[in-house]
Amino acid sequence: MPTTGDTAPDFTAPLANGDVDSFSLSERLEDEGPIVLAFFPGAFTGVCTDEMCTFQDRLAAFDDLDATVYGVSRDSPFALNEFRDQNGLEFGLISDYNKEIIADYDVEMDFADLGVYGVAKRSVFVVDADGEVTYAWVSDDPGVEPDYDEVEAAVEDAA
Repeated sequence: MPTTGDTAPDFTAPLANGDVDSFSLSERLEDEGPIVLAFFPGAFTGVCTDEMCTFQDRLAAFDDLDATVYGVSRDSPFALNEFRDQNGLEFGLISDYNKEIIADYDVEMDFADLGVYGVAKRSVFVVDADGEVTYAWVSDDPGVEPDYDEVEAAVEDAA
């Protein structure tokens, strides 16, 4: 799992942004750094909806810091576009349908009692324009949301 000071694992994946585009972390960092990668287990679930809506509510603060927020989950880009629409999300959601990003960031978890395997742990990574992880938070409890003030402070430090 990348920790503060590590180089963030680069990846290319589908981006749900109303359409479906290709997202490459290294390319986006050139124009959009710092970047907040907010991993969540699944669209249309209670805590995940609350988390993504809280990031939306705080989006202006991240914009003021010239930072870009992206959600990341195993959901298909088509499901993520519907999730964006239903919740009025103005930031893009990255589809890790093949679990490659989740594996690279070592944030995989299972809900064996529900028969759900290989979803993302709720976690947040802030990556500065140089590709360095400047903040890393990972929860083993999917019911726990990140400390949004802490994430915003980490972005301010990385800006």
